[in-house]
Amino acid sequence: MPFKPAGYIRTTLPVDLSVLADLDSGRFHSIWMADHLVSLWPDSIWTEEFTDLASVNPSPHRHLDGLAMAATVAALTKNTPIATSVVDTARRHPAMLAQTALTISHLSKGRFILGLGSGEMENIVPYGIDFSRPVARFEEALKVIRLLWESQGPVTFDGQFYKLHHARLDTEPYEGKAPPIWVGCSGPRMLKITGQNADGWWPVGTLTLDDYAAQLAALHEAAERAGRDPAAITKAGFVTCLIGDDGEIAEMIRQPLVKAFLLQVRGDFLAAQGFTHPMGADWKGIHDIDPRVLTRERIVKFLDDVEPCAVLAALPHGTPRRIAEIAKAYVVAGMQAPKILDYGGMAGLAFGAKSAAKVREAEDLLIALVNGA
Repeated sequence: MPFKPAGYIRTTLPVDLSVLADLDSGRFHSIWMADHLVSLWPDSIWTEEFTDLASVNPSPHRHLDGLAMAATVAALTKNTPIATSVVDTARRHPAMLAQTALTISHLSKGRFILGLGSGEMENIVPYGIDFSRPVARFEEALKVIRLLWESQGPVTFDGQFYKLHHARLDTEPYEGKAPPIWVGCSGPRMLKITGQNADGWWPVGTLTLDDYAAQLAALHEAAERAGRDPAAITKAGFVTCLIGDDGEIAEMIRQPLVKAFLLQVRGDFLAAQGFTHPMGADWKGIHDIDPRVLTRERIVKFLDDVEPCAVLAALPHGTPRRIAEIAKAYVVAGMQAPKILDYGGMAGLAFGAKSAAKVREAEDLLIALVNGA
């Protein structure tokens, strides 16, 4: 089959459903959509003091429900698989996830992929939801979802986190086939669970090509130990980058929201690249982001401490051709469905206006490179 990149639709207001015709045209491997309550940018940086994006969008947190969006996309498309990237198992009971996934699978005529993860602090802790032992909770939720999909009749389950007593889910899978489950993760325990149980994988967080290869090897090893064929697991991934010429990139890395990308990067990753993380060596990236405590004072100090070269160490960067070459290297390493995501659009309105065209050019070049045209 010819190579296809992944597509993406934003789940924040304003939502542009007019892009669905292109996303469903046959160009893309699958259509992904996020599921968040809160974005990764703290309120204190989303002001006109730091970005002109705040002049047209009052908040970065105007999220719509990812599963409701997936159902909408299912109803408005006919061809391309649809995936949540990803829904966490802390905010929703696995029985509800199982039912919703079957619902969207029927609406899409079997095209829905349930993308799951163990969760991120910013979507969970501010709402008073229990976030203890997220990996163990995730593993048990996965068992419950599969049990409800695969059992005939009532289900009883006595777990650490979930208890089912004569629980029914009689809605049959579409054409007898349960939705695939893809998992977003990078840690050793989650990679093991994914290799043992999942149908697809997204790596999470910033990683080099070597990091990707190491995580993929761990995933394959876990699959083989479980008696599974590693090739049966779809390997997806975001290639988050800065697209532009040297002058554009030099301007991008001076912008506060682009500097703030380092909040998503682990301290040990930056240390391996020769930089000290502004939030400290023990910073855990997206897993440590809590917008409530990232005050203006902390953000100003953080921005002052960011070394622009550290941003470049964390984000692949270059012209559309260079980004296509970088993405191809991940494809050669095993990534079957990459999504090129231009973080340069966060540099401001002028950069955002050009971002979609740059991504399209990089995608066209990547398709040609991989397919040998």
